Amino acid sequence: MDKRPSWDTYFMSIADLVAERSTCMRRHVGAVIVKDRHILATGYNGPPRGLAHCDETGCIRNELNVPSGERHELCRGIHAEQNAIIQSANYGTGISGSTIYTTHTPCSVCAKMIINAGIVRVVSADDYPDELASEMLRDSGIGVDVLEGGEG
Repeated sequence: MDKRPSWDTYFMSIADLVAERSTCMRRHVGAVIVKDRHILATGYNGPPRGLAHCDETGCIRNELNVPSGERHELCRGIHAEQNAIIQSANYGTGISGSTIYTTHTPCSVCAKMIINAGIVRVVSADDYPDELASEMLRDSGIGVDVLEGGEG
C-alpha cells in the first residue's frame, strides 16, 4: 500500500513551509507554482525588496482596523501569489498552464494576475473572504480546489 501523500498534499506542504518566511503580522501566506510536478516559483507575503518588514514598522491595516479581504492597497506587503508570479517573470520561467498552490484562496488582485498569467488551477488550504476573487476565477474557467483540513 502506497503511504505517500497526494501530489496536492505534497505541494501544499511546500507552500506551508514557504509561508514561514512571511513577516506579515496578520497572516502568513505561501505560494508554489508547479507544472508537470516541477516547482517553477515560490512566493510569500512581505514588503517589496529592500524595504522594512511589517514586523519592524507595524501594520497599517491593523492601525486602521481594515477588515480582512478589503482595501488591499492599504498594505506594505506583496501577496505570496504576486511574489511567485514576479519571481517567475524575473527568471524568465513560463508559467502558462501551471497550477498554483497557496495556503489561502487568492484575493481579487491576485486572482486577476493568476488569470492573466495563464495559470489553470488554484489549490488552497484555507479560504479567504473575497467573493469577487471566487467569482472571477470561476468565470475564467480556472479550477479551484480547497483541500480538506488545510492549516493555512
